Amino acid sequence: MSGRLGTVVIGGGSGFIGTALTSVLKRKGYNTVIVSRMPGPQRISWTELASSGLPKGCSAVINLAGQNILDPTRRWTPGFKQNVWSSRVNTTKALSTAICNADCKPSVFVTVSGVGYYKPSLTDEYTEDSPGGNFDFLSKLCTEWEAAAKLAGDDVRRVTIRSGIVLGRNGGMIQQLYLPFWMGLGGPIGNGLQPLPWIHISDMARLFMFALEGKDGKMPCGVYNGVAPGCVTNAEFTKAFASAIRRPAFIPVPHFALNIAFGEERAKIMTEGQRVKPCKALEDGFVFLYPEIDSACKAVVGTSKHSEDPL
Repeated sequence: MSGRLGTVVIGGGSGFIGTALTSVLKRKGYNTVIVSRMPGPQRISWTELASSGLPKGCSAVINLAGQNILDPTRRWTPGFKQNVWSSRVNTTKALSTAICNADCKPSVFVTVSGVGYYKPSLTDEYTEDSPGGNFDFLSKLCTEWEAAAKLAGDDVRRVTIRSGIVLGRNGGMIQQLYLPFWMGLGGPIGNGLQPLPWIHISDMARLFMFALEGKDGKMPCGVYNGVAPGCVTNAEFTKAFASAIRRPAFIPVPHFALNIAFGEERAKIMTEGQRVKPCKALEDGFVFLYPEIDSACKAVVGTSKHSEDPL
Protein backbone atom coordinates (compact mmCIF):
# COMPACT_ATOMS: atom_id res chain seq x y z
CA MET A 1 0.00 0.00 0.00
CA SER A 2 1.47 3.33 -1.02
CA GLY A 3 2.04 6.17 1.40
CA ARG A 4 0.17 9.38 0.89
CA LEU A 5 3.20 10.89 -0.88
CA GLY A 6 4.03 7.86 -3.00
CA THR A 7 6.60 5.10 -2.86
CA VAL A 8 10.36 5.66 -2.69
CA VAL A 9 12.52 2.74 -3.79
CA ILE A 10 15.88 2.67 -1.98
CA GLY A 11 18.81 0.54 -3.04
CA GLY A 12 20.88 -0.24 0.04
CA GLY A 13 18.24 1.22 2.33
CA SER A 14 19.20 -0.95 5.30
CA GLY A 15 22.68 0.58 5.69
CA PHE A 16 23.90 3.43 7.88
CA ILE A 17 22.62 6.31 5.74
CA GLY A 18 19.67 4.33 4.40
CA THR A 19 18.30 3.58 7.87
CA ALA A 20 18.33 7.28 8.82
CA LEU A 21 16.80 8.32 5.51
CA THR A 22 14.10 5.64 5.59
CA SER A 23 13.06 6.83 9.05
CA VAL A 24 12.63 10.39 7.75
CA LEU A 25 10.69 9.27 4.69
CA LYS A 26 8.24 7.20 6.71
CA ARG A 27 7.60 10.00 9.18
CA LYS A 28 6.86 12.38 6.32
CA GLY A 29 4.27 10.03 4.85
CA TYR A 30 6.18 8.19 2.14
CA ASN A 31 6.02 4.47 1.60
CA THR A 32 9.46 2.88 1.24
CA VAL A 33 10.59 -0.26 -0.56
CA ILE A 34 14.17 -1.39 0.01
CA VAL A 35 16.07 -3.26 -2.68
CA SER A 36 18.29 -5.71 -0.84
CA ARG A 37 19.84 -9.16 -0.85
CA MET A 38 17.98 -9.86 2.41
CA PRO A 39 14.27 -10.79 2.28
CA GLY A 40 11.70 -9.05 4.47
CA PRO A 41 8.61 -6.86 4.53
CA GLN A 42 8.66 -3.82 2.27
CA ARG A 43 11.67 -5.26 0.43
CA ILE A 44 12.40 -6.65 -2.99
CA SER A 45 15.54 -8.43 -4.16
CA TRP A 46 17.82 -7.22 -6.95
CA THR A 47 16.68 -10.26 -8.93
CA GLU A 48 13.04 -9.23 -8.50
CA LEU A 49 13.90 -5.71 -9.60
CA ALA A 50 15.50 -7.05 -12.77
CA SER A 51 12.59 -9.37 -13.59
CA SER A 52 9.58 -7.33 -12.46
CA GLY A 53 10.83 -3.75 -12.49
CA LEU A 54 9.94 -0.95 -10.12
CA PRO A 55 6.94 -1.47 -7.83
CA LYS A 56 3.67 0.20 -8.71
CA GLY A 57 3.32 3.78 -7.51
CA CYS A 58 7.08 4.44 -7.40
CA SER A 59 7.55 8.20 -7.27
CA ALA A 60 11.30 8.35 -6.60
CA VAL A 61 14.37 6.10 -6.64
CA ILE A 62 17.44 6.46 -4.41
CA ASN A 63 20.59 4.34 -4.51
CA LEU A 64 22.80 4.03 -1.44
CA ALA A 65 24.05 0.50 -2.09
CA GLY A 66 27.74 -0.26 -1.75
CA GLN A 67 30.19 -2.62 -0.08
CA ASN A 68 31.90 -1.03 2.94
CA ILE A 69 35.30 0.00 1.59
CA LEU A 70 36.86 0.26 5.06
CA ASP A 71 35.65 -3.13 6.30
CA PRO A 72 38.59 -4.06 8.59
CA THR A 73 37.84 -7.78 8.17
CA ARG A 74 38.46 -7.71 4.40
CA ARG A 75 41.86 -7.53 2.74
CA TRP A 76 42.31 -5.17 -0.21
CA THR A 77 42.48 -7.93 -2.79
CA PRO A 78 41.47 -7.78 -6.49
CA GLY A 79 38.34 -9.74 -5.58
CA PHE A 80 37.33 -7.31 -2.83
CA LYS A 81 38.04 -4.32 -5.09
CA GLN A 82 35.72 -5.86 -7.67
CA ASN A 83 33.01 -6.25 -5.00
CA VAL A 84 33.45 -2.58 -4.04
CA TRP A 85 33.13 -1.57 -7.70
CA SER A 86 30.21 -3.78 -8.70
CA SER A 87 28.20 -3.11 -5.53
CA ARG A 88 28.09 0.55 -6.53
CA VAL A 89 28.20 0.67 -10.31
CA ASN A 90 26.12 -2.42 -11.07
CA THR A 91 23.37 -1.59 -8.59
CA THR A 92 23.11 1.93 -10.01
CA LYS A 93 22.91 0.47 -13.51
CA ALA A 94 20.20 -1.96 -12.36
CA LEU A 95 18.07 0.89 -11.00
CA SER A 96 18.74 3.01 -14.10
CA THR A 97 17.53 0.14 -16.28
CA ALA A 98 14.42 -0.32 -14.16
CA ILE A 99 13.64 3.39 -14.49
CA CYS A 100 14.12 3.28 -18.28
CA ASN A 101 11.81 0.28 -18.55
CA ALA A 102 9.07 1.68 -16.30
CA ASP A 103 5.78 2.57 -17.97
CA CYS A 104 5.21 5.31 -15.41
CA LYS A 105 8.61 6.75 -14.55
CA PRO A 106 9.55 8.17 -11.13
CA SER A 107 10.09 11.91 -10.95
CA VAL A 108 13.64 11.77 -9.56
CA PHE A 109 16.66 9.46 -9.26
CA VAL A 110 19.03 10.35 -6.41
CA THR A 111 22.37 8.58 -6.09
CA VAL A 112 25.36 8.82 -3.79
CA SER A 113 28.98 9.11 -4.86
CA GLY A 114 32.10 10.17 -2.95
CA VAL A 115 34.46 13.09 -2.48
CA GLY A 116 37.18 10.67 -3.54
CA TYR A 117 36.29 12.07 -6.98
CA TYR A 118 38.59 15.01 -6.11
CA LYS A 119 42.37 14.66 -5.88
CA PRO A 120 43.77 14.79 -2.32
CA SER A 121 45.47 18.09 -1.49
CA LEU A 122 46.43 20.02 1.64
CA THR A 123 45.66 23.38 0.02
CA ASP A 124 43.26 23.09 -2.94
CA GLU A 125 39.55 23.71 -2.37
CA TYR A 126 36.97 21.89 -4.45
CA THR A 127 33.47 22.84 -5.51
CA GLU A 128 31.01 20.79 -7.54
CA ASP A 129 32.53 22.23 -10.73
CA SER A 130 36.11 21.22 -9.91
CA PRO A 131 37.81 18.59 -12.08
CA GLY A 132 38.61 15.08 -10.90
CA GLY A 133 37.55 11.50 -11.34
CA ASN A 134 40.46 10.06 -13.29
CA PHE A 135 43.61 9.67 -11.18
CA ASP A 136 43.25 6.50 -9.05
CA PHE A 137 40.95 3.56 -8.32
CA LEU A 138 38.57 5.48 -6.05
CA SER A 139 38.26 8.52 -8.32
CA LYS A 140 37.59 6.33 -11.37
CA LEU A 141 35.04 4.41 -9.33
CA CYS A 142 33.21 7.68 -8.60
CA THR A 143 33.23 8.56 -12.31
CA GLU A 144 31.73 5.21 -13.35
CA TRP A 145 29.30 5.28 -10.42
CA GLU A 146 27.96 8.67 -11.47
CA ALA A 147 27.90 7.72 -15.15
CA ALA A 148 25.73 4.68 -14.35
CA ALA A 149 22.99 6.98 -13.02
CA LYS A 150 22.86 8.84 -16.35
CA LEU A 151 21.61 5.67 -18.02
CA ALA A 152 18.21 6.45 -16.48
CA GLY A 153 17.71 9.02 -19.23
CA ASP A 154 17.11 12.75 -19.47
CA ASP A 155 13.36 12.58 -18.80
CA VAL A 156 13.99 11.84 -15.09
CA ARG A 157 15.50 14.48 -12.80
CA ARG A 158 18.85 13.23 -11.49
CA VAL A 159 20.78 14.30 -8.39
CA THR A 160 24.16 12.95 -7.28
CA ILE A 161 25.45 13.61 -3.77
CA ARG A 162 29.23 13.28 -3.37
CA SER A 163 29.45 12.27 0.25
CA GLY A 164 32.21 13.05 2.70
CA ILE A 165 32.78 11.10 5.92
CA VAL A 166 29.36 10.68 7.55
CA LEU A 167 29.40 11.15 11.33
CA GLY A 168 26.85 9.27 13.41
CA ARG A 169 26.88 7.05 16.49
CA ASN A 170 25.41 3.98 14.79
CA GLY A 171 27.74 3.54 11.85
CA GLY A 172 30.57 4.80 9.70
CA MET A 173 33.83 6.11 11.09
CA ILE A 174 32.48 7.01 14.54
CA GLN A 175 31.34 3.44 15.19
CA GLN A 176 34.93 2.25 14.63
CA LEU A 177 36.54 5.09 16.60
CA TYR A 178 34.25 5.23 19.62
CA LEU A 179 35.76 2.43 21.70
CA PRO A 180 39.44 3.32 21.21
CA PHE A 181 38.73 6.99 21.94
CA TRP A 182 36.67 6.05 25.00
CA MET A 183 39.64 4.01 26.26
CA GLY A 184 41.95 6.99 25.79
CA LEU A 185 43.71 5.40 22.81
CA GLY A 186 42.55 7.88 20.18
CA GLY A 187 44.69 10.29 18.24
CA PRO A 188 45.28 11.92 14.87
CA ILE A 189 46.38 10.00 11.81
CA GLY A 190 50.00 10.85 11.08
CA ASN A 191 50.57 14.59 11.51
CA GLY A 192 46.82 15.21 11.27
CA LEU A 193 47.15 17.94 8.64
CA GLN A 194 45.12 16.13 5.96
CA PRO A 195 41.65 17.63 5.34
CA LEU A 196 38.64 15.66 6.57
CA PRO A 197 35.47 16.45 4.58
CA TRP A 198 32.58 15.39 6.83
CA ILE A 199 28.84 15.66 7.35
CA HIS A 200 26.55 14.74 10.25
CA ILE A 201 24.17 11.86 9.57
CA SER A 202 21.15 14.07 10.22
CA ASP A 203 22.29 16.59 7.62
CA MET A 204 23.02 13.81 5.15
CA ALA A 205 19.49 12.41 5.51
CA ARG A 206 18.08 15.94 5.19
CA LEU A 207 20.20 16.60 2.09
CA PHE A 208 18.69 13.54 0.42
CA MET A 209 15.22 14.83 1.34
CA PHE A 210 16.22 18.21 -0.11
CA ALA A 211 17.25 16.47 -3.35
CA LEU A 212 13.92 14.63 -3.36
CA GLU A 213 11.56 17.48 -2.55
CA GLY A 214 13.43 20.67 -3.40
CA LYS A 215 12.81 23.97 -1.62
CA ASP A 216 10.58 26.94 -2.41
CA GLY A 217 9.58 25.41 -5.72
CA LYS A 218 13.17 24.90 -6.91
CA MET A 219 14.07 21.29 -7.68
CA PRO A 220 17.75 20.32 -7.29
CA CYS A 221 19.52 18.75 -10.24
CA GLY A 222 23.09 17.61 -10.89
CA VAL A 223 25.97 17.14 -8.45
CA TYR A 224 25.93 18.32 -4.84
CA ASN A 225 28.83 17.98 -2.42
CA GLY A 226 27.52 16.19 0.67
CA VAL A 227 29.81 17.84 3.20
CA ALA A 228 29.43 20.37 5.99
CA PRO A 229 30.61 23.95 5.40
CA GLY A 230 33.14 23.73 8.25
CA CYS A 231 35.81 21.50 6.72
CA VAL A 232 38.51 20.56 9.21
CA THR A 233 41.79 18.70 9.37
CA ASN A 234 42.07 15.23 10.85
CA ALA A 235 43.77 16.76 13.91
CA GLU A 236 40.92 19.26 14.40
CA PHE A 237 38.35 16.47 14.19
CA THR A 238 40.34 14.42 16.70
CA LYS A 239 40.41 17.34 19.13
CA ALA A 240 36.66 17.98 18.76
CA PHE A 241 35.67 14.33 19.14
CA ALA A 242 37.97 13.77 22.12
CA SER A 243 36.56 16.90 23.78
CA ALA A 244 32.97 15.75 23.17
CA ILE A 245 33.67 12.32 24.63
CA ARG A 246 35.79 13.87 27.42
CA ARG A 247 38.84 11.72 26.80
CA PRO A 248 42.46 12.49 25.90
CA ALA A 249 43.58 11.78 22.34
CA PHE A 250 47.35 12.02 22.11
CA ILE A 251 48.33 8.72 20.46
CA PRO A 252 48.93 9.28 16.75
CA VAL A 253 48.24 6.49 14.27
CA PRO A 254 51.22 6.18 11.91
CA HIS A 255 50.58 6.00 8.17
CA PHE A 256 52.53 2.77 7.79
CA ALA A 257 50.23 0.97 10.24
CA LEU A 258 47.16 1.85 8.18
CA ASN A 259 48.96 0.95 4.96
CA ILE A 260 49.70 -2.49 6.40
CA ALA A 261 46.19 -2.99 7.79
CA PHE A 262 44.18 -1.69 4.84
CA GLY A 263 46.57 -1.55 1.89
CA GLU A 264 48.10 1.73 0.71
CA GLU A 265 45.50 2.35 -2.02
CA ARG A 266 42.58 2.01 0.41
CA ALA A 267 44.34 3.68 3.36
CA LYS A 268 44.45 6.93 1.34
CA ILE A 269 40.87 7.52 2.44
CA MET A 270 42.24 8.09 5.95
CA THR A 271 45.82 9.26 5.35
CA GLU A 272 44.96 11.83 2.66
CA GLY A 273 42.01 14.15 2.17
CA GLN A 274 40.29 16.86 0.18
CA ARG A 275 39.06 20.31 1.16
CA VAL A 276 35.52 20.19 -0.27
CA LYS A 277 32.86 22.92 -0.12
CA PRO A 278 29.05 22.43 -0.36
CA CYS A 279 28.57 25.42 -2.64
CA LYS A 280 25.46 24.26 -4.52
CA ALA A 281 23.60 23.18 -1.39
CA LEU A 282 24.21 26.55 0.26
CA GLU A 283 23.34 28.48 -2.90
CA ASP A 284 20.06 26.57 -3.23
CA GLY A 285 19.03 27.33 0.34
CA PHE A 286 19.90 24.15 2.21
CA VAL A 287 20.46 24.89 5.91
CA PHE A 288 22.86 22.67 7.84
CA LEU A 289 21.89 21.72 11.39
CA TYR A 290 25.54 20.95 12.12
CA PRO A 291 27.79 23.26 10.09
CA GLU A 292 30.71 23.04 12.55
CA ILE A 293 32.60 20.01 13.87
CA ASP A 294 32.26 20.82 17.60
CA SER A 295 28.46 20.81 17.58
CA ALA A 296 28.39 17.73 15.34
CA CYS A 297 30.66 15.71 17.65
CA LYS A 298 28.65 16.73 20.72
CA ALA A 299 25.46 15.60 19.00
CA VAL A 300 27.05 12.29 18.00
CA VAL A 301 28.07 11.43 21.56
CA GLY A 302 24.91 12.84 23.13
CA THR A 303 26.43 15.75 25.04
CA SER A 304 24.51 18.52 23.30
CA LYS A 305 20.86 19.58 23.56
CA HIS A 306 20.35 18.30 20.01
CA SER A 307 19.86 14.63 19.20
CA GLU A 308 20.76 12.68 16.09
CA ASP A 309 17.14 12.67 15.01
CA PRO A 310 17.31 13.50 11.28
CA LEU A 311 14.12 15.54 11.62
